[in-house]
Amino acid sequence: MVQFLAAVAELARGMAAPTVRPVWGHDLLMTTRDDPAPPRVFTHREYDDVPDSNDTSVPLYSMTQHSFFGRREVAAIRTHLLPALRRRATTFEVLTGCLWRCRTMALAPVADEEMWMICLVSIRGQKQQSSGTPFIPVGYYGNAFAFPVAISTAGDLCTNPVSYAVELMMKTKREVDVEYVRSVARLMAGFRDVDFGWGTPVYAGLAKGGIRDIPGVASSLIAVKNANGEEGLAAPMCLPRPVMAKFVEEMRRLMRPADMVPVIKSAI
Repeated sequence: MVQFLAAVAELARGMAAPTVRPVWGHDLLMTTRDDPAPPRVFTHREYDDVPDSNDTSVPLYSMTQHSFFGRREVAAIRTHLLPALRRRATTFEVLTGCLWRCRTMALAPVADEEMWMICLVSIRGQKQQSSGTPFIPVGYYGNAFAFPVAISTAGDLCTNPVSYAVELMMKTKREVDVEYVRSVARLMAGFRDVDFGWGTPVYAGLAKGGIRDIPGVASSLIAVKNANGEEGLAAPMCLPRPVMAKFVEEMRRLMRPADMVPVIKSAI
């Protein structure tokens, strides 16, 4: 997103082309059945369905806001870490581990309750061992991140020093590499291979567009197959009724070949 906005900003300032030229390469993080080496196996606990077995959910109406942290505070937190961690841990890892542990202690769940911390990790900048070149080229416009999860019981988080939480965060982040992201792609594509006994699905995606109770926020491109066995993509959309009518009209224009779109010439 930042790369795209930076390119738009440069064009808005009068540049003929963006400094960083776009690289598409949508096959970079795809996996194929004929890959020479078997893929590593990841558990992907981040996609587990987690029941609130001990009623630790907090209703939204009872929430309150507060902000923390500055340079001095971060430096102070580092003094609580083991000497090796003080040098190696990034500011993100220090703060995230601290927040995770302090939040758990404040909520005071039962000792065996699993506490999760999900973070976003990008693989941009990671290099191939064989050539030393980055897996993801500069200018790549596809997604190159994953959402790994660190998991610990509340008891372990509360009884161990903050170094314990920070080390778990570091270990979780380090697990994410190009194979991990490809594994996520395989997992997300797995819906198409599910067979309950009457064949693989024609459609196995979201029922409608949006995010839960917030329609219009997001859409997904989902693999589908029509009655003729032709594979394609579906994009569920959710828009206000008058907006949807206009959207459908615009999409119909674009879904006709260009030479079929009438050209209106103004009088000279």
